[in-house]
Amino acid sequence: MTAPAGTAGRPLKVAVLGGGPGGLYAAALLKRLDPDREITVWERNAPDDTFGFGVVLSDETLGGIEHADPVVYRALQAEFVRWDDIDIVHRGRTLTSGGHGFAALGRRRLLAVLHERCRSLGVRLVFRTEAPPAAELARDHDLVIAADGVHSTTRTAHDDVFRPRLTTHRCRYVWLSADFALDAFRFETADTGHGIAQLHAYPYARPKPDRPGGPDAPDEGASTVIVEMREEVWRANALDALDERASAAWCAELFSGTLRGRPLRTNNSTWIAFRTVVNERWSHGRIVLLGDAAHTAHFSIGSGTKLAVEDALALAACLREQPTLPEALAAYEAERRPVVASTQRAARASLAWFEELATYADQPPHQFAFNLLTRSRRVTHDNLRLRDAEFTEAVAAEAGVPDGTPPMFTPFRLRGLTLRNRVVVSPMDMYAADGAGTPGDFHLVHLGARALGGAGLVMTEMVCVSPEGRITPACTGLYAPEHERAWRRVTDFVHGQAPGTALGVQLGHSGRKGSTRRMWEGIDQPLSEGNWPLVAASPLPYRPGVSQIPHALTASELGTVRDQFVDSAARAARAGFDLLELHCAHGYLLSGFLSPLTNQRTDAYGGSLEGRLRFPLEVFDAVRERWPDDRPMTVRISATDWAEGGTTPEDAVAVAAAFAEHGADAVDVSTGQVVSHERPDFGRSYQTPFADRIRNTLGIPVIAVGAISSWDDVNSLILAGRTDLCALARPHLYDPHWTLHAAAEQGYAGPGAPWPPSYQAGSRTPPTGRTDAPKPRLTLH
Repeated sequence: MTAPAGTAGRPLKVAVLGGGPGGLYAAALLKRLDPDREITVWERNAPDDTFGFGVVLSDETLGGIEHADPVVYRALQAEFVRWDDIDIVHRGRTLTSGGHGFAALGRRRLLAVLHERCRSLGVRLVFRTEAPPAAELARDHDLVIAADGVHSTTRTAHDDVFRPRLTTHRCRYVWLSADFALDAFRFETADTGHGIAQLHAYPYARPKPDRPGGPDAPDEGASTVIVEMREEVWRANALDALDERASAAWCAELFSGTLRGRPLRTNNSTWIAFRTVVNERWSHGRIVLLGDAAHTAHFSIGSGTKLAVEDALALAACLREQPTLPEALAAYEAERRPVVASTQRAARASLAWFEELATYADQPPHQFAFNLLTRSRRVTHDNLRLRDAEFTEAVAAEAGVPDGTPPMFTPFRLRGLTLRNRVVVSPMDMYAADGAGTPGDFHLVHLGARALGGAGLVMTEMVCVSPEGRITPACTGLYAPEHERAWRRVTDFVHGQAPGTALGVQLGHSGRKGSTRRMWEGIDQPLSEGNWPLVAASPLPYRPGVSQIPHALTASELGTVRDQFVDSAARAARAGFDLLELHCAHGYLLSGFLSPLTNQRTDAYGGSLEGRLRFPLEVFDAVRERWPDDRPMTVRISATDWAEGGTTPEDAVAVAAAFAEHGADAVDVSTGQVVSHERPDFGRSYQTPFADRIRNTLGIPVIAVGAISSWDDVNSLILAGRTDLCALARPHLYDPHWTLHAAAEQGYAGPGAPWPPSYQAGSRTPPTGRTDAPKPRLTLH
């Protein structure tokens, strides 16, 4: 396919703003693809001016470079320092995990290689000169690549088009260098007396005589050293008052063991707070963002330079493949955006882990190390076991996991109930009851199938405590004798045919989210006819202009609702349920009292968090008193509303603590669905950090939910100590026997996942066909 051409069919004239690795590599690739292109790179600094010291690149990125430009790959390959081990030093103990495979080189060396390649291809490099604005360059250039970094002036000048969202985070960090080569990546914590500081360090230059000399390669090699800590720790140590040299000396003293008493070198080394950059659009006419100008990812997953280089590869490929520039820029963004979003999710998980590091400080040594290694969810229990089986086995042994047992198949006790494994079938509304709230054959088959499928705990959908507390006319209830009899049929089947499986009931009241159609008929849409009055903490509709305005419950009406919960709990006990969960999440009635966005009461049940907690706690206490003492009771909460002014993570910890003080045996930690204008940060296991924070702050059992989709995720979360139980919804709709299949795929046949006798013949994993790896994105000959 013909590549996009410039005006009147001439080759593209390209301006690149920013002489970092992404901009330089894009220039080199574009020139190599078409030597007739006129390409200029503008860099306001000198050629050897750069921020930081070493750069880490993955084997995946290097593979893309090798296929696209073997000359650059060979030059980089000659410079790389490679290592496999990660040393984790915490409270005086060093643990090592191997098999990780890193490659790094000096940032100046990387830039020098790219400078040389650009010059050899005929790219014009302009240093020590401020580039004209992108809009001005776009008048006489066919393409302007804005690779001008996290503080991009191009992005700022056109923020009405790119619509950036900038988030500044809670840690301060500084880039430094040590004049010797470490033999592994090293992570270390240190107590400053005012809180924890952490060190991230890795080698980027080998000792002489293995490599040429130069500013990046002292006689004994060189290592990047990053020191990081929470903002309040940084200020408490008066680091905000120290100059660059004094800060480096303070860090060298704090980590003198790792540094062997050596000083640290600086290079414009100022303490900064990391900023996450997300843009709604990456291109505007002839202008396109690349690298940190378009997106950033926290340094702890080493992806900034990697993403920029991969952006350059994709942009060059799309310009070759698409017939016009607009199509090429659209294809570039379509290709790169999902990859970047995934990386940014991993980076946010990683930086959040480091922000909350103090909550993990008291974990056992191996669990702390495992938690650190799996923090971004890109390294998991399974691939860490493949990389370093001995290390992973040591983590499991320290946690008391029996040999040959995946962590997910260890038992867990809640009050008088022992669950045989850590898998929970999450509550899922089925909208399959008759019009009077009675469960039928569908519920028997649905819940019975999941119980036979091996999960330790199977939860019902939200079972409503009154007719007006239903979400839809097809929701189940526990407010009539026929409901109790119907549910008893289900519990008898589960206990008789799937012994060892616990069955839990979730009790709730729809509040302002009631009287709606079934999900597939129009989620959150009012019924076409037959609507019933709604009640809530405050007279606020769920969807303004669409939903019914609810009646704000009076004090006497609150007592009636509380009694309805108690009556349903008594029926649930007689029906034979093993566990009861109080639904205080997802914007339903009790959740509506907890959130400041939905509770605007001025009486004792509103205002402060203490006031907003009052009614949910009154209901909890009353239900707990009626629920059998030996059976556990949990509570489900929304740990964030995903909306400004709503429940905060700090609020969620306080809410969880309050329920735990009142006797909750575990907190089921969900998020959102409280207000219709929410903006969730979706992604794999995206809600688990909230459960993690509650568990490791308060030391209480939690159930984690939210896009947990693989048994590897479950093993990782359990072994890292981020949760006690994992609740999965959609995977159990896809596969009712998800837990048994997880056991088979891991070669486990122990007591944590026994196959029903009738299913024994299917307990082996069927053979699968071969799938080939994808071909390289861009290959040039």
